[in-house]
Amino acid sequence: MGFVFGSRSSKEEKAAATDKVSADLSQPRDPQAPKGRPTPKRAVAQSQRKAVVASTGNRKEDAKRARERRREEMARQREALANGDQRYLPARDKGPVRKFVRDYVDSRFSVAEMFLPLAVIILVLSMVRVPSIQNVALLLWLAVIALILVDSVGLGFRLNKALTQRFPDEPRRGAVAYGLMRTLQMRRLRLPKPQVKRGERP
Repeated sequence: MGFVFGSRSSKEEKAAATDKVSADLSQPRDPQAPKGRPTPKRAVAQSQRKAVVASTGNRKEDAKRARERRREEMARQREALANGDQRYLPARDKGPVRKFVRDYVDSRFSVAEMFLPLAVIILVLSMVRVPSIQNVALLLWLAVIALILVDSVGLGFRLNKALTQRFPDEPRRGAVAYGLMRTLQMRRLRLPKPQVKRGERP
């Protein structure tokens, strides 16, 4: 009988160990998370579950509250885009690296920011039924593209160097591309709004 109980106990322990391994594999633990504590994703999920549990039980009321929360979040985000408040900016605009990139770009004049108005002018010229004017429009188009490429390459190198010096230990992936995309927008249309003046170094 002792052998039977021992065998059964051993089987139960193995089954429990297998279940535990399966659970661990299905939801890996963050290496930086302390032992015995949930990973960040699990913590978020648990907080969301608590929020669901704390609901009123009335679906219409819960939906109304959710809409109000989303409306408040969007309002805070719009205000942050206008005044640069880091707490409520979209994820792509948050952090000291992205703020430095915006200030670096906004403090300089870039040829690329004139792309849209120049493109409109060139388009209008190209629609004129005069071969000489159409040739001028084509030459202008090629000149604008060449100037934008040269200016963007130079800006990219300078910005990358400035980021390496200012933030040697911070992740900078995508920061240069983020800055170059910002140059394509006219200064007064940029979001978040520029926080520095022309010539003012960040």
